Amino acid sequence: MDTSPREDLERPLNEVQFLTVAEVASVMRVSKMTVYKLVHSGYLPAIRVGRSFRVPETAVHEYLRETYNRIGTERH
Repeated sequence: MDTSPREDLERPLNEVQFLTVAEVASVMRVSKMTVYKLVHSGYLPAIRVGRSFRVPETAVHEYLRETYNRIGTERH
């Protein structure tokens, strides 16, 4: 079941799937630097673990879905 990042906040942490920046880059087929820019700009929510970031998997899917939908509406 796909949930939103807001719903993730209400779920037990052991049920939330977190991805590394490298994993997010692979899913999105972009560079790690692009992911860091999205995180630092606030477009992609993340938590900091030591010197690393972890991104909720649902946040990646929601970002891609919103971007895809926005592109679809701009074409018409």
